[in-house]
Amino acid sequence: MAPQIVFVTGNENKLKEVKMILSPSEGEEEKFTLINQNIDLDEMQGADLEFIALSKCKQAVAELPKGQPVFVEDTALCFDEFNGLPGAYIKWFVKSMGVDKIVQMLAGFSNKSAQAVTTIAYADSEGQFHTFQGITRGKIVNPRGPQTFGWDCIFQPDEGSGVTYAEMPKSEKNNISQRGRAFAKFKQFLYAPK
Repeated sequence: MAPQIVFVTGNENKLKEVKMILSPSEGEEEKFTLINQNIDLDEMQGADLEFIALSKCKQAVAELPKGQPVFVEDTALCFDEFNGLPGAYIKWFVKSMGVDKIVQMLAGFSNKSAQAVTTIAYADSEGQFHTFQGITRGKIVNPRGPQTFGWDCIFQPDEGSGVTYAEMPKSEKNNISQRGRAFAKFKQFLYAPK
């Protein structure tokens, strides 16, 4: 039986997306089973996205049985005009303000450019930590598409056909999104011959 890897998340949409990205390619043998656990981790403060993800992963390791492979994923939305803010705090901005007010934050500025960044921190069964990061450039736009997944409806990637993440089919989004890119690196690492 394939070993289990724990993904620390309580977000069902995120779990579905990650399972899709990490599933074996055609003809590839399944090397692991992905399960999730909703562990309440401290939200680290800071601008260093790798530090935040590693800190969360270390907390998760302490909560799980010794030797249990585990990973956390942290996603940031960084506005160029605000020198990278809201960054790692975007989840809390969306929760407390909503996407319409986030768009309004940039109303007085011509620069709507942003980058979406996903950082994965993984602890293997030996207790070694590894990080993987994906970045997608784009711009902040008025909400378009379903408002069911964070800030997807206000981020229009530079690549693609001029639509927001929320307007894209999942397979198209996964090919160009910061999460898709970070997890592609992670998948390559997990499926590499050991």
